[in-house]
Amino acid sequence: MRDDVLDDQHDLVAMIESAGWDVTETELSVYESPWMDDESPEATVTITARKPYPPDEDDDSDYRVK
Repeated sequence: MRDDVLDDQHDLVAMIESAGWDVTETELSVYESPWMDDESPEATVTITARKPYPPDEDDDSDYRVK
């Protein structure tokens, strides 16, 4: 695995966490681009995160568990 790709993944996770999210899972895929003629690698990062929000006191939705 390329160190620069892992560094980018780490930076993305740090940005999300600094915004108050809890990162629960990451997936990193590195592959050769099917759209480029050269052999430049591309990466896809999938990040799963959660962030609880305080309840809205004025929310009277029938779909909210009370």
